[in-house]
Amino acid sequence: MTNVASLSKLLPTYARLDVTFTDGEGSWLVDADGKRYLDCFAGIAVVGLGHRHPAPLAAAHAQLDRLWHVSNLYSTEPMQKLSVQLSDVFGGAQAFFCNSGAESIESALKWARKVTGRREVVALEGSFHGRTFGALSVTGQPAKRAAFEPLVPGAVFATPGTLAEHVGPQTAAILLEPVQGEGGVHPLPAEVLAEARALADAHGALLILDEVQTGVGRSGAFFAWQRLGVKPHAVTLAKGLANGLPIGALLVADDAPTGFEPGDHASTFGGNPVTCAAACAVVETIDDGLLAQVRSTSAFFTGALARFGEVRGLGLLLAVELDRPAAPVVERALEHGLVIGSAGERTLRLTPPLTISADEAALAVGLLGEVLG
Repeated sequence: MTNVASLSKLLPTYARLDVTFTDGEGSWLVDADGKRYLDCFAGIAVVGLGHRHPAPLAAAHAQLDRLWHVSNLYSTEPMQKLSVQLSDVFGGAQAFFCNSGAESIESALKWARKVTGRREVVALEGSFHGRTFGALSVTGQPAKRAAFEPLVPGAVFATPGTLAEHVGPQTAAILLEPVQGEGGVHPLPAEVLAEARALADAHGALLILDEVQTGVGRSGAFFAWQRLGVKPHAVTLAKGLANGLPIGALLVADDAPTGFEPGDHASTFGGNPVTCAAACAVVETIDDGLLAQVRSTSAFFTGALARFGEVRGLGLLLAVELDRPAAPVVERALEHGLVIGSAGERTLRLTPPLTISADEAALAVGLLGEVLG
């Protein structure tokens, strides 16, 4: 393989594997040496429709020929259209657009403080909400926080069984992932979400769901909360929304307080016309047929992967708990032409494109079997 380290001058914020990808199509990647790989990671659940999907590709190309940027002092058609599309899917919401999941969390934290006048946010142990200061402050993984403390005050960490002990009149928001992704792919039971909504309502707090990884079809519904039956006051999105172009969003339900006024929050590149055009195409493509395919493919993977260890997850956000360290398995899988990830010391994470075919899913399981022996 081509040695990545010798060809770049990047700060060492990632422990990159020794491969340079140059091309992709559908569920497949190609490296600089021409080797093909079945992609069951999709850029960490980002390329939901597969590489170079024709719908967002055509939309982005068309917008590139018209308008790239004007700033948020003005409106653009793609940004307005995307806000309406997301509102329709959510069931009535207003949108703030930014560039990443961490930024969407930052906007949600500021919104919750502004609306309630309170400072405390209850999150879960093991959660992951991003690496910027506010998002890191509410991430329930001490090892990720330790080197950067002191962080933003006000974060309180509970377990799914102890939410009621931590939520009270001082609580601005309860922030939950429907499925903890980076924390090991642990789905949150529907009854815990229902309790969180009831606690928020009882104490005048807000329920915010971090759907950066579970949203945009990955759960088998457009939003994971739609499968779990508990509607939040607000939801954060990013990752798969523009199929690889950088975008994040905060959606605030129409029946929740708006809170923000001009000047309260901003993003220079948020709502970029090219990115929003691609995102509009993504939203249009995630229809009932594709969501049914996600649920069907999920059922296949869940059954087929069980021979390797405990399988957890929802839709096509899946994990396999191994009897050995996961990192060497990820490296060996790459050698076998399979791209997967990890989410913990012994946890493999699979987040393939939502469009992966039945034959490709079967091939992925077969390749993993070769890797694990």
